[in-house]
Amino acid sequence: MTLHADYDPDNIFAKILRGEMPRVKVYEDETVLAFMDVFPQSKGHTLIIPKEVEARNFLDMPTDQVGAYMERVQKVARAVEKALSPDGVVVTQFNGAPAGQTVFHLHFHVIPRWSDKALSGHASGQMADIPNLEAIASKIRAELD
Repeated sequence: MTLHADYDPDNIFAKILRGEMPRVKVYEDETVLAFMDVFPQSKGHTLIIPKEVEARNFLDMPTDQVGAYMERVQKVARAVEKALSPDGVVVTQFNGAPAGQTVFHLHFHVIPRWSDKALSGHASGQMADIPNLEAIASKIRAELD
């Protein structure tokens, strides 16, 4: 897909926001929904998507909504770090297919990293065990301010 195109309201994250697809919720408020990635690159891999915005990527996000969105991204990243005590945390976002974007609804990844563990591939591999994701999400939720 190109970097700039019309927003597809039938993308998987739009369906998750509408409750048409299941998710393991970590955090939700009027601005964002954060949930566990079902194809995690690492234990605790969390996605944060904006609500009430049809933005395919960060470049499409209305400027006046960036601040509130990024505050929530930071909030979730801090909770992931507190809950899981990784050696590092990747906070990343892709714009367009050539950059690695696979779902065309703006989202940030929070990916805990441990020095002795390699990452799984992005959007590949085997789907995670949902009860395991729920247990991790519970730990993260407990650390949210």
